[in-house]
Amino acid sequence: MTKRIETFKESGKNCKVYTFSKDGTLFAWGNGEKINIINVTNKGLRHSFDLPKAVCLEFSPKNTVLTTWQPYTTSKDGTAGVPNLQLYDVKTGTCLKSFIQKKMQNWCPSWSEDETICARNVNNEVHFFENNNFNTIANKLHLQKINDFVLSPGPQPYKVAVYVPGSKGAPSFVRLYQYPNFDGPHAALANKSFFKADKVTMLWNKKATAVLVIASTDVDKTGASYYGEQTLHYIAVNGESAVVQLPKNGPIYDVVWNSSSTEFCAVYGFMPAKATIFNLKCDPVFDFGTGPRNAAYYSPHGHILVLAGFGNLRGQMEVWDVKNYKLISKPVASDSTYFAWCPDGEHILTATCAPRLRVNNGYKIWHYTGSVLHKHDVPSNAELWQVSWQPFLDGIFPAKTITYQAVPSDVPSEEPKVATAYRPPALRNKPITNSKLHEEEPPQNMKPQAGNDKPLSKTALKNQRKHEAKKAAKQEARNEKSPDLAPTPAPQSTPRNTISQSTSGDPEVDKKIKNLKKKLKAIEQLKEQAAAGKQLEKNQLEKIQKEKALLQELEDLELGI
Repeated sequence: MTKRIETFKESGKNCKVYTFSKDGTLFAWGNGEKINIINVTNKGLRHSFDLPKAVCLEFSPKNTVLTTWQPYTTSKDGTAGVPNLQLYDVKTGTCLKSFIQKKMQNWCPSWSEDETICARNVNNEVHFFENNNFNTIANKLHLQKINDFVLSPGPQPYKVAVYVPGSKGAPSFVRLYQYPNFDGPHAALANKSFFKADKVTMLWNKKATAVLVIASTDVDKTGASYYGEQTLHYIAVNGESAVVQLPKNGPIYDVVWNSSSTEFCAVYGFMPAKATIFNLKCDPVFDFGTGPRNAAYYSPHGHILVLAGFGNLRGQMEVWDVKNYKLISKPVASDSTYFAWCPDGEHILTATCAPRLRVNNGYKIWHYTGSVLHKHDVPSNAELWQVSWQPFLDGIFPAKTITYQAVPSDVPSEEPKVATAYRPPALRNKPITNSKLHEEEPPQNMKPQAGNDKPLSKTALKNQRKHEAKKAAKQEARNEKSPDLAPTPAPQSTPRNTISQSTSGDPEVDKKIKNLKKKLKAIEQLKEQAAAGKQLEKNQLEKIQKEKALLQELEDLELGI
């Protein structure tokens, strides 16, 4: 990697916010007194605004407007506060418009990529402005209590997705519209309603042909999760919609579109979480199995996918070639709170920032093959609040051929600390067993192979393996108890569901056989628990002692059939 180091430094405890323009040519930051804008190329100061309390900054897509937000306050006598959302003309430095925006959530207006329209949510309706004329509302989208909206990316025709929460027994819904066609009962391009939703996240694909909706409830009424319940929905502008069937229960941690707009990746399920790529029919294309992960990041060109476990996980990353579904590398970025792809599609930035973590702050630059190319540690008496790549427009960096060999680096490699599993005092002097809390699932290509039937789902395969293992274990136990009565092994072509399916014709005898098998299964589970070191109760030990008698009774009944 060719290094080009250009520095611009301002020291101070109040430098806690900055932003680049979308093309990376402008840079704005706040120092607790002013908001400054400079040209990245020559470091020339463009404008400076007296906004000591501003905590959010954002440029419009074509660098026409700088938007700033500061917390909304009211006076002590209860009168309304002054407008706290300012829009400045980047060219002249004049304030184009000021609004009152009480909540920090969704504070920034949304522009189309060509800045023809700009929209913001005001009093449960969406106001649209045209050509950055903020003195005239060009259009309004009014439904009963619009909670959120998202403008589509890309050129005209512009589309907007809106979310309306349910009330009084009515379901929540998401609708897609094409600007400015909002009136009439059939104006919506698509509609999807659902009951389990306190909030939603709406994700347009790059070509603006479909939206993914993560619907979440604040509380899981079944008590199975701290995260509430989540469901994933697919809505296309042609009116098609579907619920994405996720084969493992649990939270939905992350969902991302590929830049091709033809597939998306979901990370979901109780830990260890699953990750699966789906196509536009919501069919699984590739399953990455299970692992310690809660986030997914496609490279800008869409040919590499990083699955990562950050936050309360240890920072393991899996870097995948998603054209050939091959694993490239498995680096570890411990304690990371931030991840970002470089616009060149080759380098990765990970960082540990305050206030999420206030110790061991710093950042690393990686090559996707797992090599650390640069590392910066912040002094122990300082904090790192924000770090990011300089943006570039799409097409500046062409996609390169994927390499699997780690690139050379001058940064000394660090072996991640391997934490040993906790062992209770009663087991510390005993041999370590290889038992696992969770069965790991390997990656699997879900595409139907030419000439083959549709493959079994991962859950079906897992259940099949468990069933066959139990069958073999039970047969082996029976052979050990009564070797003379051991049946001849069935040929491999015998279907797996033919185990002990014969009946006596007498319902009472069949019922006794069923109950005996149930008791023997419970005894097997107790024996497994005892082997794992669990202290059994007296009545449980007595059950185990009855195993021989139960087996004999079962064989007598089956011989009588």
